[in-house]
Amino acid sequence: MLSTLWRAALAMSDHRRALRLLTDRPRLDVVFITNIRDEAERRRFFPAGASRSAHASGPRLHLQGIAGQVRGINFTAEEMYSREGRKQAKAVFISAVEWAQAQGARVVLLAASTKRLFGRDGTELKQRFPEMTFTIGDNGTALLLCQDVDRALALSQLQGRQPRILVIGPYGILGSAVSRHLMGRGHRVVGYGANERLLQDFAHETGMPVSHRIEELGEVDLVVACTHSAEAKLSCEAVQRLRRRYQRLLVVDVAEPANLDAEVYARCRTSVVRQDAGNAYSPRLHYVLGPLSWNKLHLSRGTVFGCFAEAMALYHAIYRQHNASALTRDWFEVSDFNSAIVREAFTALDIELPRPHCFGRPVEDFGLAMPSVALSDALKDLGGPLPGPAVSENLPR
Repeated sequence: MLSTLWRAALAMSDHRRALRLLTDRPRLDVVFITNIRDEAERRRFFPAGASRSAHASGPRLHLQGIAGQVRGINFTAEEMYSREGRKQAKAVFISAVEWAQAQGARVVLLAASTKRLFGRDGTELKQRFPEMTFTIGDNGTALLLCQDVDRALALSQLQGRQPRILVIGPYGILGSAVSRHLMGRGHRVVGYGANERLLQDFAHETGMPVSHRIEELGEVDLVVACTHSAEAKLSCEAVQRLRRRYQRLLVVDVAEPANLDAEVYARCRTSVVRQDAGNAYSPRLHYVLGPLSWNKLHLSRGTVFGCFAEAMALYHAIYRQHNASALTRDWFEVSDFNSAIVREAFTALDIELPRPHCFGRPVEDFGLAMPSVALSDALKDLGGPLPGPAVSENLPR
């Protein structure tokens, strides 16, 4: 019921879309198709008992004349893991693309866990809808993530102290991008993840020390979390093992859903400085219904996911600037060339990093020194001090 009322209010309040219709322009330029995070989000976007074959509209965004809208499919990431669930989700996704096409959209984002729904290159989608541009949005997200990490290091005063940095999921698209960025800047980086084979392949390719056992990693200053895999999520115990003595652990979390989730964070917040990462901000970005819409995405004013920002930037580059190179690129691939195109479009659209936030709230303090009261509380939560970490011999301290 509430979701129906909210959509009715969206339709009545979107004067920019009304103007587009009066001037014979398409309703939409960009559609962000995404799965839902969890049951709470299912209740926010779908009526009770909604069919799995349903897809529903979410928040509407406008950026310098570019109109975008979220379109949600009624599947969580877990529900798409099975063969049958994946098959059903693909059919619903294609139906959502057909809806987007009917609205006049030219760019479609495969958001969240849908990005690999059609394989590594999206060939099926591209062949079925040759006149549309599809992207997974990871060039923009990777650009913003690397900037987020650099800023977090500077704000926490770790930049000049040779910090030891852990990347969770270094073998993924974003994990690989940020690992290479940090190693290129001379930082000490180690990798951790649940997929031992991919972890070892990445170590062999890059020379980066890795372990699939968190108890072997030793102490670190910063964690960059690039996967929401249940087997690689941070727990309170992991936070206590990883942080240095008398120091809070800095966590830059780009995973969606969060790697260090809200429940765990609430339990160990005295031991952690956490910030969301990979998001974009523009003073010219407007949500229809304002906070009633951006709060549904757990975001703040003028802020959007980095992948959403890339999709809007690609519309600008391809269909307003008529950039032939952008039109012919494979936007399922992260590369220096693709990133350069996105970076240029970000500049044109006044897209930059937002202020640091943690689950929608501003992060005001990046100080890592752990007050004695907080330290005492953290040890109490765990029943006393933990034994020292057994660091693997192949992991430099």
